[in-house]
Amino acid sequence: MKPLKFYLITDTHYFKNSIGAYGEAYEEFMEGEQKCFAETQSINEAVFDFLTDANEADILLIAGDLTFWGEKENHDSFTKLLHDFKEKSGKRIFVVTAGHDFDNRSYGYNENGRFELETTPFSALYDYYKDFGYEDAVAFNKEHLSYVAQLSDEVRLLVICNDIDGEKHITYDDEFLGWIAQQAKQAQADGQMMIAMEHYPVLPGQPILGLIKDAWQAESDKLVKTLADNGVHLIFTGHMHNQSINVTKTEKGNLFYDVCTGSVIGWPSFIRLVTIEDENTVDIKSIQTPEFDWEKNGLTSKEYLIAQFEKMIRTLITAMRDNPERFMRKVNIKSSPSKEKLFSFIGKKLNKMTVGQFAHLLLISADKSIKKDSFVELAVNLVRSIFEGNQPYVQGTPEGDLLLKVFKRLSPFFKKFKDSQGNQLDFYETMKHTVGNYGIDDYNATIKLS
Repeated sequence: MKPLKFYLITDTHYFKNSIGAYGEAYEEFMEGEQKCFAETQSINEAVFDFLTDANEADILLIAGDLTFWGEKENHDSFTKLLHDFKEKSGKRIFVVTAGHDFDNRSYGYNENGRFELETTPFSALYDYYKDFGYEDAVAFNKEHLSYVAQLSDEVRLLVICNDIDGEKHITYDDEFLGWIAQQAKQAQADGQMMIAMEHYPVLPGQPILGLIKDAWQAESDKLVKTLADNGVHLIFTGHMHNQSINVTKTEKGNLFYDVCTGSVIGWPSFIRLVTIEDENTVDIKSIQTPEFDWEKNGLTSKEYLIAQFEKMIRTLITAMRDNPERFMRKVNIKSSPSKEKLFSFIGKKLNKMTVGQFAHLLLISADKSIKKDSFVELAVNLVRSIFEGNQPYVQGTPEGDLLLKVFKRLSPFFKKFKDSQGNQLDFYETMKHTVGNYGIDDYNATIKLS
């Protein structure tokens, strides 16, 4: 077959800056955000300017959460940006919508505080995005805003959406899974290679993210089997704003890869360039998003986005000490006076603790090269690396060896460790592969589909 190339971005979260993104209430809101807000229009414009001139592919895939919270004015502006990009570049665009794109409480911010914005109903999304996949579809499921697109003479794209009118992040029922299987089988009958795109990860980006219900597709094993056992071995996803490439195998022995990509408006911020070399070989490269026009206090765009990410983590850790009720709200723990006192106590200890002191609490030792390091700094770097992918804390590094000792010490307390879908997990192995990448490169990889 003739090689096919395309670009992919996700979680554009477009917000028109002139609506209002400033003031005291805005600054407080942004203390707990991984992604940017006021800057998103500038970031998106820079990304699309770059892609206009990028000449390695003439196809762009966008894997959902197109607007910040589904604001009508932002859909108006974002689709205009897409139309302008399509006209200037000549590139074809294929999108999937997601939970941030409809039926939300949406807000802007100004000197008077927060104010509500008009949102968008699910029923309006078709008219907004019909020119970006829907109208030219080989097959279309309007209830799910899902479709099949012909990317080339030999490759089809299956776009699946786990939202319907009035409900988000649904479990796919047998009828819709049947529709998916039908499209996959039809592609095989027509001699077509088929790949897929969905907003939600089908495999957890990192093992620890499997504990979070919202972090991946509900009852994902059914979707994996439906796709992989019918010849679809690769899906592109977003949602969790992390970089990862993961693989699993069905009971029938079929491989299935999930390539999750970070949001363009928060760290890690990357564009994927994908080359389908043949029916069995796919090459994936990551391109850092370009510099964007904003007052960044002398920082590069990368440094600016990392600073926002780290502010979110530091705010959370500080809140444990200074505002435990806010901390518990952020991590979905029901508050009570006794819990607030406990978390405040723990927060005070952790915020001034060294790595060596933390290790001593668990009766283990830390390498002398990191003993005097701040525990908070290790925690910030650890969380950031989980989202960045290619996590560096593997066995043989001072931090990796320490963390593995911690996990071994804690393992007896987590014998009934399960993910959010009820699958039994090995605590030690789950944490080991969360803090260290022992598998596929999360940025640049050549994968074999069978």
